[in-house]
Amino acid sequence: MPFIKTISPGDARDDVLDMYRRQQSAWGYVPNYARVFSHRPEVLARWGRLLAEIKRPMSTRRFELVTFAAALELRNSACALAHGKALLEFFSADDIVAIRNQDYDGVLSAAEQAMLRFARQVAGDASRITSGEVEALMKLGFSDDDVFDIATTAAGRAFFTKILDALGVECDASFSSLDDAFRKALIVGRPISCGRLERLPEQAAPVTAAGGARQHG
Repeated sequence: MPFIKTISPGDARDDVLDMYRRQQSAWGYVPNYARVFSHRPEVLARWGRLLAEIKRPMSTRRFELVTFAAALELRNSACALAHGKALLEFFSADDIVAIRNQDYDGVLSAAEQAMLRFARQVAGDASRITSGEVEALMKLGFSDDDVFDIATTAAGRAFFTKILDALGVECDASFSSLDDAFRKALIVGRPISCGRLERLPEQAAPVTAAGGARQHG
């Protein structure tokens, strides 16, 4: 349970109900993170629009790698699990666990290794980044635009995860279906919830035209 009171799917009305509908259309249930945004549903909507703009110029592989690295550095289990799962499109489970352990050799190119080290620095303590580290990325083929995209992806993840962790949001129980070793390796912070997945009452479930918006993806 989060540290603050939230509106249950059965009690949701107006903007909160619309937000829950969009989230359920994306996930099949109302995710735990959405519940804390019941106090300010427009904040979640605006984060979704910002996230879409951050993702737009990047390849899916690059976005998922950077987000995964940032989530690990920020010790947010929900985002580590969600984006680790998304990386299964590009890597084996063993490779993803190796990336989680920063054992990059043989899994990532030199450029991707440098990118993830930079992303973790942004998430961990951006004030310690030097111009030399950015220049090193440039020498590996990254443009100014690329570096901006990597920085905003990692910084954006900090915004989202710090809200969730500050308010005690646990990972959705749906992650319990992942392979045991893979799942345990990616739980880097708060645990997976023991509670059941919550859904809107049938009469409230139809999706609005706005559609779903996976904040983790």
